[in-house]
Amino acid sequence: MAREIRNGVPAGQLPDAVWRKSSRSGAVGNCVEFAWPEREVVAVRNSRNPGGPVLVYAREELVAFLADVRKREG
Repeated sequence: MAREIRNGVPAGQLPDAVWRKSSRSGAVGNCVEFAWPEREVVAVRNSRNPGGPVLVYAREELVAFLADVRKREG
């Protein structure tokens, strides 16, 4: 049976996820971490609450969002 990956699922329910911290995270623990529990899905969590709920995005949606942010920074 396939697991359901949705917004609000506890990070502990993604046992195979390999979490990576953003290179732009601050030194005081205000970090964002990403994992790719499935090929087309990206999970995002707060490093201060590693077992807490995650936000889930379709990979292409997150890529488009980040591209827009970079474009606006320039």
